[in-house]
Order: sequence, then structure tokens, then C-alpha cells
Amino acid sequence: MATESALHSIDEVHIAPLGYEFDRIKVPVLEYGADVLYLLGDRELHRTSYHERLEAELTDCGVTVHRDKVDLDDVYDVLGKITTIVDGYDDDIVRVNVSSGPKLTAVGAALACMATDASGYHVHPESRSHPIAETPRTEGMEVAEPLPSYPLETPTADQVLVLDYVDRESDETYTPKKSDLIAFAEDHDLEFMRRADPANEKAKFALLNNRIVDPLVEQGYVRIESVGRTKQVTLTDTGRKALRAFRHKL
Repeated sequence: MATESALHSIDEVHIAPLGYEFDRIKVPVLEYGADVLYLLGDRELHRTSYHERLEAELTDCGVTVHRDKVDLDDVYDVLGKITTIVDGYDDDIVRVNVSSGPKLTAVGAALACMATDASGYHVHPESRSHPIAETPRTEGMEVAEPLPSYPLETPTADQVLVLDYVDRESDETYTPKKSDLIAFAEDHDLEFMRRADPANEKAKFALLNNRIVDPLVEQGYVRIESVGRTKQVTLTDTGRKALRAFRHKL
């Protein structure tokens, strides 16, 4: 007797950086029929009266509202937070409002859409009002314009695991060597090593370089330094930021 497939209820999930906006967050959430909304921002912004009203009105409309703290002026913090949220909704529809926060937040939100299956949209307001400390920056919504989707090359799960290993094991007295990365890959059964099953040490080093080290060097995430006959691997500042942005792959 055939077993019936379990039915999955698909949720509409929206993510909105919380700048000085009201309608540009509320209206598309209601028009798209969102079930869940994540508001991202500094806790101080949540104390404005219209932000409290925004959450209350959306909750009354049946929307589940979550608040997550994020540094809106840090592109990588925004990128990492959004990709992590999206990762938890694999089977659902996720949309990201790239117009509700500061400019740097918009960059991080747009990059997060490129790195995941989330769709971004930009809300064009009907009018703009000031001062923002007392009233939202804009009013109404003219149209929510979907953003074009561009693929973003992101590090693989194995590459992120290696970045995390190098970050954890490095200190003032020790820097991991390529041989350490091979041992780590074998001990933790990383996919690139398991699937290729290299026959000898020379093949393992070639595989490590091809699948992990060379791509990370090309992306500017790590640098290689020769110390005697060994090759030491260190994270760059960009690599540390990438680790923050894609930590959900761990």
C-alpha cells in the first residue's frame, strides 16, 4: 500500500531591515499575504511609537512578527543575518525588502538575495515626510518593484568549514598548515575528500588545493605563506567577514 506524501504548508516569509519606515514595510507584507515578518535593526529604533504601532497592526492582521538585532551599518552583519534566516525556510517563499533600511543595509540585503533563493523587492513610496524622529520617512506605497536576480558565487559548505577551522585554530603562536587542513577534512568527513577518495598524500594535497585552497585564495579569503617546507594558511580580513556572512553553512 502506497504511503501518502505528507503535505507541507508553504509560508510567505518577509525580511525587512527596520529603518525609519512604516508603510514601506507594512503595505507589501499585507499585499503579498505574508505569514511571517522578520524586523532587523538596532533595538533603539524599535522604541519609536510608529514602529511599535507597526508591529501591533501586523500582529492584529495575523502576521507573526520577529525582531532580530543586527548592525544596519555593517553589510556583512546584514548579509549573514538574512542568509541565516533564509536557510531556515528552505521550503517556503522568502522575500526581502531592500528599501526599508539605510543604504548600506540595502547592499547587504541585495547580496543576501543573490546568495540564496530569496527574492528582493524595492518599495517606491507615494510621498516623503519629515522629521523622521516623529513620523516615518515616507508615506504610502506606490508600487513594490521586484528586483532582478543575479547569482552570487558563494563559498561551498566545505570551504566555510575550512575557514572556520583556520579561524579557530590560529593564534599568536600557531598557524594551520595545509597538512592540518587535510587531517581536518578526513577527521570530519568533508564531502570534497570523501567523494574523491584520493589514493595517496600527493593526491590529497592536489585535491585540497583544487577544491579548497586555490578558490579561497582567488576570492581573497585566505593567504598562503611559505615557512620552511610547509605552507601555512591564514585568514584575511575579507575571509573573516565572509565567515560571518556564510556561517549558516556550518
